[in-house]
Amino acid sequence: MTDRTVANVTCLGCGCACDDITVVVTRDRIAEARNACALGTAWFGDGTVPAETRVNGRTASLEQALTEAARLLSGAKRPLVYLAGDVSCETQREGVAIADRLHAAIDSLAATAAAAVLAAQRRGRAGATLGEIRQQADLVVFWGVDPSARYPRYTSRYAVEPPGVATAQGRKSRTLIAVDVGESRGPADADGRVAIASADEVDGLGMMRAAVQGRAAEDEERFRSVVELARRMTGARYVAIVADSEPGLIPADPARAEALVTLAQALNGPTRCALSTLRGGGNRSGADAVLTWQTGFPLAVDFARGYPSYRPQAGAAALLDGGEVDAALVIGTPASLPEPVATGLSRVRSVAIGPRASAATFQPAVAVDTGKAGIHEGGTAFRMDDVPLPLRPSLGDGVRAALVTVRALRERMGARA
Repeated sequence: MTDRTVANVTCLGCGCACDDITVVVTRDRIAEARNACALGTAWFGDGTVPAETRVNGRTASLEQALTEAARLLSGAKRPLVYLAGDVSCETQREGVAIADRLHAAIDSLAATAAAAVLAAQRRGRAGATLGEIRQQADLVVFWGVDPSARYPRYTSRYAVEPPGVATAQGRKSRTLIAVDVGESRGPADADGRVAIASADEVDGLGMMRAAVQGRAAEDEERFRSVVELARRMTGARYVAIVADSEPGLIPADPARAEALVTLAQALNGPTRCALSTLRGGGNRSGADAVLTWQTGFPLAVDFARGYPSYRPQAGAAALLDGGEVDAALVIGTPASLPEPVATGLSRVRSVAIGPRASAATFQPAVAVDTGKAGIHEGGTAFRMDDVPLPLRPSLGDGVRAALVTVRALRERMGARA
């Protein structure tokens, strides 16, 4: 056992993917994760993970598990591969190769932000890295979101507290506006607040776009507060609109994502504006990037025809709910699965490979526990703004690697990487 300190570790506890964490290891356990927020501290834990390998509920060897997994998946008529959380991009790529070999459908946690992805495909997107927002934004508008709960270090690392090239005094150089959409409130310490009903959100965004473009709109008086905000935004040097693309307790209007995109685009006429969409952790942005790189599509890809086709309205949840899937491979932490996907998996025979796979609620026929990417194995992960970051493991000795395990399954099935 060796005590050590590992610097510049990347945390996948949320989409911020903070890469300034210092992990202190004592007696081969994580004793401290310096700089980590509460969410990150919980994600690291003490670094211990189960090391079970099970076939049909019974302890088995890895050889037996891989043999049964290959048999189950190869014999399926309509298999599904699902990329869950806490695995590296390299492991995700192996999953894509398996889906190709099986002529399977493949989906991932990236589908939770499908509305934002589809809006960007239809309209384009005026985005920016978090680093650019930190360096340039002097007006930050939090649209119906307070990052402190699900993205705790967003404000301290990027906006609005740290100083930047054009915002030398940090918070004092920036104006923070909170837009409260129904019950979804912005930060409590905002310099200004605007409230809008959930039912009026999309129309309000349309009114703001019209005001930015100098067009008269009917019923403008009803949306006076957001119209005034839009005019204020045109006077800023660099605007950042921050919105959550992950699902909340109340599903957002599907048109909301497109309305935010088009408002940001309109603002790039009179000023500069970036739309910063918040996304969850576990390297779900990496799954988006890997699928796009390997297939041309970011989510809901289907290899049934022998080549990748795009079915954004028929993702994993829809396929499982419709009874189309007869076998599934889940790569990653089962606990990260959306509830509709986990429920659907309980009705089919499945293989789970990843951290705490043996604890999956859908009771896979084959379960192989592995370590977590970023804690037990290295590789690459993507931040919510699509910036790739290296993973520096602080533990790993004696822990089965997800990449090695999924690759062994791929090779057993004769699939090319």
